[in-house]
Amino acid sequence: MSTAERKLAEMGLSLPPDWTPRGQFLPFRRDGQVVYLSGQICEWDGAVTHAGPVLDTADDVARGQAAARICALNLVYRLRQACDGDLDRVDCVLRLGGFVCAGTGFASSPQVINGATEVFIALFGEAGWHARTAVAVSGLPGGAAVEVDAIVRLTP
Repeated sequence: MSTAERKLAEMGLSLPPDWTPRGQFLPFRRDGQVVYLSGQICEWDGAVTHAGPVLDTADDVARGQAAARICALNLVYRLRQACDGDLDRVDCVLRLGGFVCAGTGFASSPQVINGATEVFIALFGEAGWHARTAVAVSGLPGGAAVEVDAIVRLTP
């Protein structure tokens, strides 16, 4: 078990069961030591856990953060596959892209995507810090509230 997976267990979290992507794409693509992870919605065991849109209220932003955490767990699951099962090969998380299903003028996308950022920092420490975008969009696959993608560099 990798250090990241031990930390995950200590946090009371687990990785999702395997699932079939909703479209025709690869869950990740490696180019040398860089892994490009396809966007993951807040889906668990084939069902969307948090539907959009996210409203600009404290309670709904917290719900969006929970959705972003699930997106991050889905990303870590696919990242583990890209690392041949060894998350200790993660050198650094380079970038996260966050998408929040919300209405025009929604200003809390960064706070929502913090839910995913916090997972990566908790699991990978300093190597989990990353560049990031966080934008509001009018719709996401499956009616999900949040989608997150990532770019990660592995050790040789």
